[in-house]
Amino acid sequence: MKKTQINIGRYTEFTETVDIKRLNFIADIIQTYCVPGARILDVGCGNGNIAKGIGSLGYEVLGIDFSENAIRYANSKNTLPNVKFQVCSAEEVTDGAQFDAVICSEVLEHLHEPSTLMTTLAKILRPNAIFIATVPNGMGPRELLVTRPVQQMTNSWMGNVINTSKKMMGYSNSTVQSQSEDLTHVQFFTKNAITQLISSHGFDLLQFKHSNFIEKVFPYSMLTRKIKALSMLDNKMVDFLPSQLASGFNTAWRKI
Repeated sequence: MKKTQINIGRYTEFTETVDIKRLNFIADIIQTYCVPGARILDVGCGNGNIAKGIGSLGYEVLGIDFSENAIRYANSKNTLPNVKFQVCSAEEVTDGAQFDAVICSEVLEHLHEPSTLMTTLAKILRPNAIFIATVPNGMGPRELLVTRPVQQMTNSWMGNVINTSKKMMGYSNSTVQSQSEDLTHVQFFTKNAITQLISSHGFDLLQFKHSNFIEKVFPYSMLTRKIKALSMLDNKMVDFLPSQLASGFNTAWRKI
């Protein structure tokens, strides 16, 4: 199948190398394993960047999220008739719904019971359907050096100092990914942990790729934000490093 490139500027608001790399990974998997017009479910779709990107390739996409703010924003930016957004959970779309692929990007790390979601998704995927999951590496550079320390200092005087400093340097708590009110990570997956979670629900691994290395680790992140070449080098280099050094994982699976 001839693959079509997503018009990043037109259909998504992604500008950072790691986000575009993740979106291209998802698009490549969808176009490789799904027929044109296939039904795709984007769970935890956030602002809708991935759903719109995949929808621009001609697929029927439903994006769902708990956050009313995120879905409101996604709808306000959507111009594709084959892409829909709803405020609901995966359980609420199970009644008679069957999908050819499910995207679960940067979602599982926010759930106290990710196994419950996996059970639901296994039910609504057709036989031989595709499941795509991207997660941070819970023992990777960004989670160990940034996410965990910052979360532990939340509501402390040090946390307030860090948040004030971030705002002064142009950082924001909101993301291009989502307008959700709570983006706290409660799961910290290793490669073995995420593999065991997904495979135990009846999925065979198709691809396991790395996202980025240290481009999001402060203070190096200040340079990669301004120097695109450094960000691109980081995302290329991580493909040749051990999984322990990757800050995130992009994975694709087939339902058994």
